[in-house]
This record gives sequence, C-alpha cells and structure tokens, in this order.
Amino acid sequence: MSKKSRKKSSKTPSGSPTAAKKSAKTRASTQTRSAKTQRTPARKSAATIAKAGSHKAASKQLKSSKSASSPAAAKSGLKSGLKSGLAEGQKAPAFRLPRDGGDVVTLADYAGRKLVLFFYPRADTPGCTREAIDFTRLAGAFAAAGTAVLGISADPLRAQEKFRDKHKLGVPLISDETHEMLEAYGAWGEKSMYGKSFLGILRTTVLVGTDGKVARIWRNVRVHGHADEVLEAARSL
Repeated sequence: MSKKSRKKSSKTPSGSPTAAKKSAKTRASTQTRSAKTQRTPARKSAATIAKAGSHKAASKQLKSSKSASSPAAAKSGLKSGLKSGLAEGQKAPAFRLPRDGGDVVTLADYAGRKLVLFFYPRADTPGCTREAIDFTRLAGAFAAAGTAVLGISADPLRAQEKFRDKHKLGVPLISDETHEMLEAYGAWGEKSMYGKSFLGILRTTVLVGTDGKVARIWRNVRVHGHADEVLEAARSL
C-alpha cells in the first residue's frame, strides 16, 4: 500500500476518535432536539389548559351574573327584600306620609301615645270598607283608651278622600303610594288569587305602645271582629 493510500485510510477509519466524537455530537444534538420537541407540546398543553380553565371560569361567572340579573332572579330578590323583620318589642319604623285632607302625618306626631295602624289592600272594596267602618265605630272607645287610629293603603289621596266621604269614615287615611311604610311594617308582599301570584298589600294591623315600640302585630287579618280585638289589646297596655 502506498503512503498516500495509507494516509487517506488513516483519516477515515470507522472506529477513529474523530468519527466517534462526531457520532456522539450528532446523538447529543438529536437528543436535544427530541427533548425540545417533547417539551414544547407540554408547555403548549399547559398553557392551553390554563387558558381553557380561565375561559370556563369566566363563562361560569358571566352565566352567574346573567342569571342574577334575570327577571326570575330579580323577582326572587325582590321577594326576599320585601320580607320585613319587624317583630313585637322592636321600635316602630318612622314614617312621614300625606293623609286625607292634605296634611302630613309622622310617627313623631303620636309620641307618648298608643297608636293603631291598620293596613288595608284597597279603598272602597268590601273587606276594607267593613274594617274602616268598624274602626270608625270604635273611634270614641280608642280615644278613651288613649289610642289613636290610622288607616293606610297605597291608594292616592283622591281615592282615600272619596272613600272617606262615601262611608263617613272618622279615622285619618294615609296614602303610601311608594310602599315604603307598607314594606317597613311587613304589609307589602306576595299574594295569590285565582292561581296567580302578585305583589300587594297584606292586611295587617300594628299596635304601637307609648314607648314607641311595637306591642302587637296582627297578620293576615280577618275583618270580622278584628277592630274590637285590637281595642281590647290597646286597653290592656
């Protein structure tokens, strides 16, 4: 073998250090690329999952927000908001409202006196008329017991005055068209008639003592004999 052939042969043997070094470098490069290839989907997958989770949470929050603002939820919230926590022994809620004749009536006007507040659904309807007439009939007895009597509904003043004149009522009639007093005293809430639910005045009577605290509450009042029962309670205070 010539020197030139031996020299060329010695440069390219398969087991030479140069070939081994190149082979190792190639394997290392291949492993690095493989590792990068494996890690990249993992990072993308994690980011995708996180993004999807965030989108899901946002969607859930949005759905919850939409649900809360729906008419049904609003109605439910309204109902819960109308539930009065008024109980016997608590301070009577203050009020300032117009009465028949154009005057303004406040709770402070009756400080130091016993006060009956009867809430009725609508002026000049059968049950409300009977109740107002009964309280008028007993007005002198209530006065003798040191007790004032006020009737309250959501009717406008004109309707209240017409009601008063038609039946010759002798008790002041208050107009609460905004329902603020009705709600404060628990006399405004859900009612039902002919299978349908609606919001309206709940026939309620409240007796306030001389200390300004609620002495008695009558809810879901039955008109017959009610005024007489309230008079006896006022006398007993």
